[in-house]
Amino acid sequence: MDFFVDLIQWFGDNWSGDTGWVARTWEHLWISGVAVVAAMAVAIPLGAWLGHTGRGGLIAVSVVNIGRALPSFGIIALALPLTIWLARTTPLIDSGIGFAPTVVALFFLALPPIFTNTYAGVRGVDADIVEAARGMGIGERKIVTEVEMPIASPVILTGIRVTAVQVVATATLGALVGFGGYGRFIVDGIATQDRLELVGGAVLVALLSILTEVGFSVLERVVIPGGIRRRRRSDVDPFLAT
Repeated sequence: MDFFVDLIQWFGDNWSGDTGWVARTWEHLWISGVAVVAAMAVAIPLGAWLGHTGRGGLIAVSVVNIGRALPSFGIIALALPLTIWLARTTPLIDSGIGFAPTVVALFFLALPPIFTNTYAGVRGVDADIVEAARGMGIGERKIVTEVEMPIASPVILTGIRVTAVQVVATATLGALVGFGGYGRFIVDGIATQDRLELVGGAVLVALLSILTEVGFSVLERVVIPGGIRRRRRSDVDPFLAT
């Protein structure tokens, strides 16, 4: 019981300043958001077009398998020397020693589920609907953006939601290469054997992951019409990420 009282006191004593949990929250959200948005910018257009043409099945399966096999910390370690060199020669990415390698690792973590869900969602659209759109004289690009993607939006958003939660949880590894965020509390807590700082960091990561899950669930209900939202994910390809 005393530990929980001390933990609450720790949150009260460590919320302000550059190293407080409020500042660490913004750091954690910033690096997670950059990685997810970058992955969306690549994966959604590519997955939608390949799903529309039906030419990306092998690529989608390969991306899923590669994405599952890549260890996030291994990518961070490999990206660290490269990004240190780039930071010295390119001021645009000079955002701190741990920022770039962590973003690179999180980007590769986020890419597979968003890509595969987009591909599977578009491939799962009823072929009769697509043919009807073609019969009305709608071009292929508009079929993708105005017919297939809206229908596939619940599946695509599921991929983004799952990815965002994974990225928030994994971003703690950035502290191992000098980045901040909640991982700073965990790494420093282990180094100094400070149980309150260690548990405090873990609690913050868990809370932010839960809030991310809830936030995307609410967003899905707000932006996707009920009729489309009820479309079952089991109707699409079996390698769909959940």
